[in-house]
Amino acid sequence: MNDLAIAAEGLSKRFLLHHERRTGLKERFIRGKAPKAQEFWALKDASFTIPKGTTFGLIGQNGSGKSTTLKVLAGIYRPTAGKVEVNGRVSALLEVGAGFHGELTGRENIRLNGAILGLSGRQVSAAMDTIIDFAAIGDFIDQPVKFYSSGMFVRLGFAVAISLDPEILIVDEVIAVGDEEFQRKCFDYLFDLRRRGRTIVFVSHSLGLVGDLCDQAAWLDHGVVRELGPAREVADAYVVSINEREIHAQVGDAVPPTSQASRIGSGEIRVTSLETLDEADQPSSVLISGQTCTFRMHFQAQVAMSGLTFGLGFVHESGATVSGPNSGRLGPFSVDPGPGYVDFRVPDLLLQAGTYRISSSVVDRGHVYDHAKEEWELRVRGKADDEPGLTRLPGLWAAPVPAAALQDARQGRDLDAG
Repeated sequence: MNDLAIAAEGLSKRFLLHHERRTGLKERFIRGKAPKAQEFWALKDASFTIPKGTTFGLIGQNGSGKSTTLKVLAGIYRPTAGKVEVNGRVSALLEVGAGFHGELTGRENIRLNGAILGLSGRQVSAAMDTIIDFAAIGDFIDQPVKFYSSGMFVRLGFAVAISLDPEILIVDEVIAVGDEEFQRKCFDYLFDLRRRGRTIVFVSHSLGLVGDLCDQAAWLDHGVVRELGPAREVADAYVVSINEREIHAQVGDAVPPTSQASRIGSGEIRVTSLETLDEADQPSSVLISGQTCTFRMHFQAQVAMSGLTFGLGFVHESGATVSGPNSGRLGPFSVDPGPGYVDFRVPDLLLQAGTYRISSSVVDRGHVYDHAKEEWELRVRGKADDEPGLTRLPGLWAAPVPAAALQDARQGRDLDAG
């Protein structure tokens, strides 16, 4: 245990849900005994260890047991079953304004919270200026906290929590309430804690942050640990599960246009629907970035036609045009009267996660037979470590080259030239 900050074994936490309470004697006499309370297991047989000096993340959907786990680790809840050993001084920030008294000023609440955290009056006084400076709430420090915004609550609470200089910091995702400047300040502090060998346990829905900040992570699903291991691997497994759940919840049939208002063209041929197929050639309304996919344009031709070029246009939800591929490089297409379809197959979908609107067109050089502007919707999902931007650039990074090696290479070329 000397090298472990936290060791949890078989942790379980049960709550009793009373759908109907009968507290009065008269009510019990008239209506009888209240129905039996329903058991709810917020945490079931969770086991994990957190080495000292590491950062541990908890991820999962709302209601998966993340906050309950933090409260058990912080000693706020007693586990129904199992045990947890904590080795080090703990500071926890789990709820906005937890422990604050609304009628007291910010300064008075600093002293109150400091006492709750185990700081002496002298320690609180010594840290007062640092806490006030970190919270950055100005003259409101001497106003009752009942007038504070949720962001001001968080800033003051976080400032008090870190003043303890904890060996183990437990943080729920309350930092997200703060503004951009405060969030940067908090994350700078968390990275500084890591450099100083402190242990951090936190909940976050930002999988990119979990991948960047955490060494290990646990994915909780309805109170059960679904995955435990390196943070990026756990985050990727979680994203894959969410993507699969979203895909299975969607109807994969070809989707008709949402409206005809933006349709132009002479109409001898019309694109009737756009179908998206996943890497298994199965209809899916959600595609995964980096995988093979197919866009199938279903059409209805009134007569036999030739000289046709089919095209698609991809527009991001932000309004930026991403790409406009068309069949022109393959030469003109011919079609028979009646229904049919043409495929545009993509071996590696370079679009990043997001929602896109797709336009379709059928033209013959300058003549437009059919053009549907942004009639179709496409949702793309990616991995936990998606890069910023609208698309990915395929390429390989090379290892850094020392400046001395570059200089030697230049001298070698000069000798060869001489």
